[in-house]
Amino acid sequence: MPKNKFTDTVHHQEPDYDRPLFELTPEKRDVMLQRLKLVYGEDLAEVYIQELERILKVYSAHKPDAMFEREASFEPEERFSEADIILITYGDLMEAEGQASLVTLGEFCDTYLEGTINTLHILPFFPYSSDRGFSIVDFETVDPRIGTWEDIEKLEGRYQLMFDGVINHISSKSRWFQEFLNGSQYYRDFFITYNSPDEISEEERSMIFRPRTSDVLSRFMTIDGPKYVWTTFSRDQIDLKYMNPNVLMRVIDILLLYVRHGADIIRLDAVTYLWSQPGTRCVHLEQTHEIVKLFRDILNTVAPGVAIITETNVPHRENISYFGNGSDEAQMVYNFALPPLVLHSFYSENATVLSEWAGSLEAPSNMTTFFNFLDSHDGVGLMAVKDLLEVEDIAGIINRARSHGGLISYKSGENGEDVPYELNITWYSAINNENSDEDLAYQVKRFVASRVIAIVLKGVPGIYLHGLIGSRNDVDAVLENKSNRAINRTVISRHALEDALQDPFSKISRINRELGRLLNMRTKIRAFHPNGPQKVISVSPSIFVLLRHTPELTDPVLTLTNVSERVVSAKISLDDLNSEVSHWFDLVSHMEWFAEEGSIFITMNPYDIIWLTPYRK
Repeated sequence: MPKNKFTDTVHHQEPDYDRPLFELTPEKRDVMLQRLKLVYGEDLAEVYIQELERILKVYSAHKPDAMFEREASFEPEERFSEADIILITYGDLMEAEGQASLVTLGEFCDTYLEGTINTLHILPFFPYSSDRGFSIVDFETVDPRIGTWEDIEKLEGRYQLMFDGVINHISSKSRWFQEFLNGSQYYRDFFITYNSPDEISEEERSMIFRPRTSDVLSRFMTIDGPKYVWTTFSRDQIDLKYMNPNVLMRVIDILLLYVRHGADIIRLDAVTYLWSQPGTRCVHLEQTHEIVKLFRDILNTVAPGVAIITETNVPHRENISYFGNGSDEAQMVYNFALPPLVLHSFYSENATVLSEWAGSLEAPSNMTTFFNFLDSHDGVGLMAVKDLLEVEDIAGIINRARSHGGLISYKSGENGEDVPYELNITWYSAINNENSDEDLAYQVKRFVASRVIAIVLKGVPGIYLHGLIGSRNDVDAVLENKSNRAINRTVISRHALEDALQDPFSKISRINRELGRLLNMRTKIRAFHPNGPQKVISVSPSIFVLLRHTPELTDPVLTLTNVSERVVSAKISLDDLNSEVSHWFDLVSHMEWFAEEGSIFITMNPYDIIWLTPYRK
């Protein structure tokens, strides 16, 4: 059983109404009621708080008795720990002939990732019509092409699971939208629609923050004639209308269904676009934050071990607003600024901006933390560093990535121009030029050094499966799928991967040995607990230096990463470490270091990694 696992969260299939029914305390009921009032007004709130109570009663009737007992002793400060490392993957990203993809994934993780990965983020595993799973046809069914709910629940017995709540939109092929097209009275108000595109003025359109370059309205023919429907992402992804409280109630029901099937973490995909209202930017609206807070209230009440993570590819200050006050909104947010800052550091061979930013990085409470990732199924977002890097620095990242075979996706800017939104490139190709004649071992060393930044930084590290094995750009997939993001979504043959792992000289085998060893080591070092403090120490522009302590302020670990291809020397004062210890031990190389005259003098080769801890016999 993985460390730090709160509980097996799979519930009974049938509700047990013989037990006393769940009752909201007056205090919690009032908090939820106030949130509904802010969003919908007093009259509707009084009606829908009753429906919400009914949903919570039904959910709680599915919970095993033992779960109530374990929840009573749950400590939210220990929801995440140093043992948490999250693998990001599609349910069908790995295949083996004659076997369900989810089973293949589980067996591979059991065999090769034991002791490192304890959490699986399985990207949307529901039936879908486009966008590689993010245009969901049915929120409540596992795509039969990859497995069943039973397969998901078996994984839950061995790993913590992160499910996607793709609740901003739904597929145009979904029953909900088809019912709307057919004139169903119930679904008529589930979507934001207009009789004419002119009902949104040019001024209102110019205010909308768009993650795409397509028109925000898509024309559909319905039983009542043509309608123009709000589509933030694509014509096939129909935004849900949260102004209708029935939509919110249905979504709450679905999220609790995910908890019943084993979700330990719920990822709110593109949640910043949840509430769309002409005359505003349609992002980060007060109603959106209030709904996320309501989700948190609900889970705190009936499933306290389940955490919320928000995915918001926006400037850093806006991104971290989803922490709320540290106790009322998301427990974890995607650290979107990290990937482009790491690329900037390795491209410029200068970690100054990364160090300054990391020095200011602070979660608002010990119940919240950052999700430190470098790559994902999408790419490397650029919006988060808009206020952190100079325009020429961002342009430099884009040009370097292009020279490494990367592609660029765009969004509509405030003046209608196309603005770079994300890099589409694998992490290995982003770090290493495929046309270079560099030695493979040297490329692997650079790659591992870049990944270590996310491992040592305060928070919980996440690694996309292609980033774990060092996949290169798949340009053929881009041409075949006519999608830039396909460059990093190639299906992997389990048997081919296992064969490569058996070859000690292969790239995958080298990465597995070096990166795998560091990941395994991290899970045993309490100084990497998300609530352990961190201090950035400035010794050289080419070295990223981070001092970590345990939450109890003991057992420090000093991490140093050379982001350059140069030999670099550094002097680290014991005063900066707030320590009088003169004898230190490198957990990575097993070398011993001694302080002289109150300082440790270190020389690092290109892309060296050092983790120093006070020496113990």
